[in-house]
Amino acid sequence: MKHITLRPAAAALACLGALHAQASDQTLPAITIESQAVPVPRAQPGHTMESATAQQAAETVNAINTEDLLKYQPSILLRKRYIGDTQAPMATRTTGTNASARSLIYVDGILLSALINNNNQNGSPQWFMVAPGEVERIDTLYGPYSAAYPGNSFGAVTEISTRQPAGFEAAAGLTLSSQNFGLYGLSDRYPATQASVSLGDRSGDWSWRLAFNHLSSFSQPVTYLTSAQSAQAAGAAAPIQGAIADRNRSGAPVQIVGAGNLTHTVQDSATLRLGYDLPAGMRAAYTLGYWQNSAQAGALSFLRDAGGQPYYGAASGTVALNGNGYSAAGLRSLFSANTTEQAHWMHGLSLRSARDQAFTWEAQASNFSYGRDLVRTSTGAYGRSDAAGRITDAAGTGWSTLDLSGGWRQADGARHRLAVGAHLDRYRLESPSYATAQWENGAAGALTGDARGSTRTEALWAQDVWQVAPALTASVGGRYERWHAYDGFNLSSNASGALFPIDQPELRRSGFSPKFSLAWQAAPLWSATASLARALRFPTVGELYQSVQTGATFIQANPFLKPEDVRSAELALERGDADGRLRLSLFGELVDDALVAQTSAIAGIATPLSFVQNLDRTRQRGIELVAERRNVWARGLDLSASMTYVDATIVANSSYAPTAAGATSVGKRTPYVPAWRATAVATWRPDEQWSHTLAARYSSRVYATVDNSDINPGTYQGFQGYLVVDARVQYKHGRHWTVAAGIDNINNRKYFLFHPFPQRTVFAELRYRY
Repeated sequence: MKHITLRPAAAALACLGALHAQASDQTLPAITIESQAVPVPRAQPGHTMESATAQQAAETVNAINTEDLLKYQPSILLRKRYIGDTQAPMATRTTGTNASARSLIYVDGILLSALINNNNQNGSPQWFMVAPGEVERIDTLYGPYSAAYPGNSFGAVTEISTRQPAGFEAAAGLTLSSQNFGLYGLSDRYPATQASVSLGDRSGDWSWRLAFNHLSSFSQPVTYLTSAQSAQAAGAAAPIQGAIADRNRSGAPVQIVGAGNLTHTVQDSATLRLGYDLPAGMRAAYTLGYWQNSAQAGALSFLRDAGGQPYYGAASGTVALNGNGYSAAGLRSLFSANTTEQAHWMHGLSLRSARDQAFTWEAQASNFSYGRDLVRTSTGAYGRSDAAGRITDAAGTGWSTLDLSGGWRQADGARHRLAVGAHLDRYRLESPSYATAQWENGAAGALTGDARGSTRTEALWAQDVWQVAPALTASVGGRYERWHAYDGFNLSSNASGALFPIDQPELRRSGFSPKFSLAWQAAPLWSATASLARALRFPTVGELYQSVQTGATFIQANPFLKPEDVRSAELALERGDADGRLRLSLFGELVDDALVAQTSAIAGIATPLSFVQNLDRTRQRGIELVAERRNVWARGLDLSASMTYVDATIVANSSYAPTAAGATSVGKRTPYVPAWRATAVATWRPDEQWSHTLAARYSSRVYATVDNSDINPGTYQGFQGYLVVDARVQYKHGRHWTVAAGIDNINNRKYFLFHPFPQRTVFAELRYRY
């Protein structure tokens, strides 16, 4: 492991991976960073960045999945519903958990963000392609202030760097967890097991690393099955016991009749990374990743018939729940089971020049493909394998990227550093659905729906870092992008089975995004940075070609969505020395044509529908405070904390259709963005073997609707505020063995973020490293 010393005035410059800059030689107090010379993010001076090393994460985080390593990063929230969740998008300062395309996730330069949609489902990042034990460090860049990244960066960019072996190494680990979950009278334990093995070596010019990861987990209920309160008298209907009276997020009364999507998932991943040192300091690297998932999800009924047996509805008739009459067929339609079979592939290839030259260059290509992605869902009587169902096949979905960049610096290495680059990407969505006579094993029958299409983006960018004076550094850049959506196709069917195919028109958009930053080293320990940027976030394939349904009628989506036009600004003040740092950031953001799922009217349809539209303008303004201090009061005690406040408001929304008389969305909070977030972490290391951590995560409540009509957050589909406390203890025995134990959600906070989130969970770990 190398120890690199960076000086504060030059620390921002050192983040310029695309420019391959070197730190300046100003005489300032030094900051020591441990690293294995992994690539650093393509940032610019003044780009706010927060980092976590593998060692820090091992001491402070109860981690089974890689996204767990970001748990205590400032302003970051991962919507992870259970261990092994494949739908875990990242929320940032100004973006919510339903906006996965407003941030970027990379591992060793390979894009993990699934920019085929902008939601918390099939748009979620492919975190599972990298195991926690492979990670060397994680860097998060806030805001769209680097021209090297596309406009999706306006939330944040997370760069995951994996470990590169310096010699032969081997590691193995085993993690066990158990969650005790209880809600609506149901209480049970839900365990998870993870095992990992990795090998690596370096011989001459060659290096390699091979990693395997296996996970088996059981989730708590992910959904609850609800029926709107009936006004029908029960009459002579057969009484059914067990329904629980509650209210939905809008405050309307509902009956909770069961729990859904209790999921058992078995996942395996394998990663191979090869490196080769070429003459003249050049380096080539290739990454191959494979991941498979086999999941089964079922339901649990709270209802009991007269004989005390679980009741799942019937084909006809009326039953009585809590004194009112309900359709037995309507209740049956609530209960469903599904299976998922997935196999995804990842490829990455890079070639770069030596980094210590006046002119440097790098080429990087990646491909991510869904070799298999099959979901089978029951639509007939629950509990019968021969019941009818639906098959959705996303095989063929994927994306490819190509990035070329070059950097030039003056001979003195300080005055000017210029970077230029070109980018090309292509995204493809395939998602036909079929009817099947037997949902569990039956062959695909008639095609019942389809949504597919492609997008392509070409970009050129440039950025110049100019040291105007010894204490003043400016960065000026821009990115030109040309976007194309094509091959869009939708197929829907009505209740009688008639098909309605539509070939969607092509779309083309282009635009230029300027970037500017000014960093001032006001004093040896103090710096101030002002940044301004524009970003264009183009619609994803899923946003363009989704289908909208009301009852048995299907309406094709309008594919003419405009790109989100973002203007961001940040003023950051920071003080840092060898024992800690303090940062205060004031930030603001205007988003024109924000792509938001909202309720509106469609001609010919009396009932308003929910679908993605361009919302005229949102405004986010906030303040973020981050503090770290080492050896507080006593040697070995480290404290860190962050607090973020955001005033997120809808400024204009001409497409809003009122859901009630007098309702409006203007002046309401932007959906999914909380007003307050905070984290706090205390770690005590009494010696080289032991570390003890106590941490807390806080968020205020959020709204999920543009008119903020979801007034009851403490229920299924509501979004509550929460305070969660975690703990972890780690012990190192010699050079090879590590044992750890921890608890997440010690206070057993029961809360909803649409779904019920994990309650108290205990962890035990054993790791060996040679």
